Amino acid sequence: MALPLAPASAADLKVALVLPGSISDGGWNQQAYEGLKKLEAKGGFATKLSENVKQSDIPQVVRGYADDGFDLVIGHGFQFGSLFMEIGGEYPKTKFFGTTFAPKGDVPPNVMFVNTRPYDVAYGMGALAALLSKKGGVGLVGGGDNPTQQNMSKLFKIGAEATVPGLKAYAVVTGDYNDASKGRETALTMIGNGADVITHTADLTGIGAIKGAAEKGVTVMGAFSDQTSLAPTLMATSIVNDNAAIVTMVGDMAKAGTFQGGKEWAPDLAAVWYPKYKDAEYNSAEVSPETWAKFKAIWADLAAGKIDTGKYLK
Repeated sequence: MALPLAPASAADLKVALVLPGSISDGGWNQQAYEGLKKLEAKGGFATKLSENVKQSDIPQVVRGYADDGFDLVIGHGFQFGSLFMEIGGEYPKTKFFGTTFAPKGDVPPNVMFVNTRPYDVAYGMGALAALLSKKGGVGLVGGGDNPTQQNMSKLFKIGAEATVPGLKAYAVVTGDYNDASKGRETALTMIGNGADVITHTADLTGIGAIKGAAEKGVTVMGAFSDQTSLAPTLMATSIVNDNAAIVTMVGDMAKAGTFQGGKEWAPDLAAVWYPKYKDAEYNSAEVSPETWAKFKAIWADLAAGKIDTGKYLK
C-alpha cells in the first residue's frame, strides 16, 4: 500500500521508502517508517511510502518511483540487493539505498548498501540469553529463509554456547516474518525442549514468539525495537536496530551531496544498535548488574572486532 506524497516544494528532496512488511510490525519495518517520518518533520524532504510489498512486486514499485523522478529510493531489506545492482545504471539521476549487504560485483555509483553487523548482534544476543538462562537452554525464532537469517541463527547458537559451555541453544528459521501463530508455536516447542529464554529476529512472527513465551512465564528479549510492552515484567531488554537513524542519516547524505554511492557503508555498531528497556538499558528485575556487566564486556569486544564472527559465515 502506498501512502500519499507529503506536500513538496521544488527544493524538497523526494524520498521513497519501500517496505516488504508492515509499518505496525513493532520492529524492522516500523523503525524504518519512523525514520521516514523524521525526515519529513525536518523539512526539505517530500516522502512517500509503500508497505507490505510482495517480492514479486518490488521491481515494479521501485521502477515506478524512479520513473516518477524520486531523488532517493530506500529499499528496506535483503530483497533489494540484486535489484539495485541491476537497475542503478538505468536511473543515474536516482540514488538507491538498500539496508542490506552489498552483493558481489561492482556497485553502481548511485547505489549504496550498508553492513549493520547483524551477525555480531546475533552473537551478542546469544551470549546475553545464555547468561540469563537458569536451566541451560535458550531459543531464537527466525524469520524469512534467507542467508541473513540463516547466519544470524547460526551466530546466536555459537554466541550462546561459547558463553556458557554445556548450554543448549535452539535457533529455528521459520521461513516467515509475518506469522505470529508460527512464532508462538516455535517458541513453545523450544520451551518444551528446555529453553527458558526466548528471543527472535522475525518481526510479526517474533511478536508471536514473545507473547507465547510470556504465556509460559519465560524470560524474553525483544529485537529491532523496544518491545517491553509485549511482556513488561518478563522482558530482559530489547536489542534495538536503529533503522530510523539509518534512514535519516541516508536522507541527510543524499540532500547534502555526501551520499556514499558505489560502496557498502559500515557505521559503528553503537550507531545502529543499542539495548533498551523503557528508559533504561535492561530490566533489573530480570537481569543482575553482574550479568549485565558480563554481557557489556562481550558487546564491547564485538564492537571492537575482537570477536571474529565472520569466520562462521556460510
